[in-house]
Amino acid sequence: MSETQNQETGSKGQTIIINQPTSTSNGVGIAGFVLALVALLLGWVPVLGWILWALGLILSFVGVLLKKPKGLAIAGLVVSVVGIILLLFVFATVLSAFSR
Repeated sequence: MSETQNQETGSKGQTIIINQPTSTSNGVGIAGFVLALVALLLGWVPVLGWILWALGLILSFVGVLLKKPKGLAIAGLVVSVVGIILLLFVFATVLSAFSR
């Protein structure tokens, strides 16, 4: 009876371990990268470009600090910083042109 009971339940004293691969993605970093790219394209729109650059910078920074993989988060951080530097340069140029 014990053998019949083991066959019915399927346990024969063996431990089955199933290792399923976990998908690793960094949604915050990806969002920061996408916002940085969109801000790079829409940076000429005064308020919208500034907001998108700030959000891209913040989300990319959070993605670098908190999660792995960090590739797109670092790319978003670099694009955001370069974009903000360009934005400040253009803003300073326009202000100096109007102040003369």
